Amino acid sequence: MQMSGFDGWPEKNPGVDPGQLFLGAPQATGRRAGSGRVKSFLSRNWFVMSLPLVVVLAFLIPEVGATGGWLRTEVTTRLGVGLIFLLQGLVLPTAALKQGASRWPLHLLVQGFTFVLFPLLGIGLDLLVGSRLPADLRLGFLFLCVLPSTVSTSVVLTGLAKGNAVGAIFNAALSNVIGVVLTPLWVAWLMKKGGGGPDLGGVVKEIVLLLLLPLAVGQALRWWVSGWADKNKKKMGNASSGLILFLVFAAFCNSVKGRFWSGVGGDVLAVAAVGVVLIFGMAVGAVEALSRVMGLDRGDRIAASFCAPQKTIASGIPLAKAIFGAHPGLGLILLPILLYHPLQLIVCGVLADRWGREKAVG
Repeated sequence: MQMSGFDGWPEKNPGVDPGQLFLGAPQATGRRAGSGRVKSFLSRNWFVMSLPLVVVLAFLIPEVGATGGWLRTEVTTRLGVGLIFLLQGLVLPTAALKQGASRWPLHLLVQGFTFVLFPLLGIGLDLLVGSRLPADLRLGFLFLCVLPSTVSTSVVLTGLAKGNAVGAIFNAALSNVIGVVLTPLWVAWLMKKGGGGPDLGGVVKEIVLLLLLPLAVGQALRWWVSGWADKNKKKMGNASSGLILFLVFAAFCNSVKGRFWSGVGGDVLAVAAVGVVLIFGMAVGAVEALSRVMGLDRGDRIAASFCAPQKTIASGIPLAKAIFGAHPGLGLILLPILLYHPLQLIVCGVLADRWGREKAVG
């Protein structure tokens, strides 16, 4: 899937309703129209469809992308992480952030849920069943719960559902800026509690060099090249998508070369899938309930529903690489977010189409 804005959802093309792609709504008939729909679907979903392909490729040629291989991923992945956040800094909509700053109840709900309630949900589930899971999968679920929200996915879906798109832009961008700092600190604390944490000073150093500094440079450059950056947003999104696929490939190459997956069976994959569905369902339900308790209007409730429960794979994988490095269990740590990403796209796409049509009718 094209990742305009780095989170797996393309810009809305004129005359094409993204919700129809999920629901199979009737469009033009005929062989040419059918071929056009297939090409449109492939163009929109190439990223999600490529994720399992790069994983399979890692199992076939792990020596290429593993540490010490000819791609030198111990160096190139770090450069890739920095470039992703440089590009993200270039496209962060500064003006929209200022415009949406006044909707503080919405911001309080989204940011509070993303970085406080969602992590607490993960910790609670971990206390209940975490001891029955493999250590790296357990950490992967906790990592999923402390990730920031998506950027473009939540914004485009909010617009499709006729919600508060400006509020969604503000919260999606703010979530990713805050997440660059809070997510690694959450992970460091959780790992310390588990007795296997990294050096907190080392984590902070990595975050400054690989994430904060490139992000700040991108924002600074935006003062001079904002027009060019906005015009080429989709191209930079595609570049970021390719870099993320490269990071996934390298992570799984290290796991395969270290024979990590030899002890992981179908039961582990099934547990991961069930856990992801459970967490996503609980998050969506909790956000909807909190939105109504806080008395948010329909537009803000829609924005909250698409910003708070979603988790970014675009920032998540670079953050995981920066935090865990060449950990041989990185593939299993990433498994929950790799499953969560397509699930949120499908479910939220259906919800956006439904809510958009309800707005049109009502």
